[in-house]
Amino acid sequence: MAHLNEIVEFCNAELDIGAFDDYCPNGLQVEGRAEVGRVVSGVTASQTLLDAAVTAGADIVLVHHGYFWRNEPAPLVGIKGRRIRTLIGAGMSLLAYHLPLDAHQELGNNRQLGDRLGL
Repeated sequence: MAHLNEIVEFCNAELDIGAFDDYCPNGLQVEGRAEVGRVVSGVTASQTLLDAAVTAGADIVLVHHGYFWRNEPAPLVGIKGRRIRTLIGAGMSLLAYHLPLDAHQELGNNRQLGDRLGL
């Protein structure tokens, strides 16, 4: 098993999160268990993805689109409240990287899509 802090530090450094003035916080958005054995990834931290992560026994959900966007209402109610309750109730962490994944020359979603399209 790996430790949550080690994974967060690695991702933050690899994706150079300090280089971006983003619309949302990049990195650890919701803290769960310290020990990590399983990671589930997706594009958006939707309820469907979170439910699948719970079923899979994930410790971390790693996404491109997380929560807490600039100018978004802060109260944890409705859909957002349900998603946060799912994460906390399952002890899962949420890691989100928006612009750092857009820009990364190797791991970035744009690079990966281009490679798959043969561009």
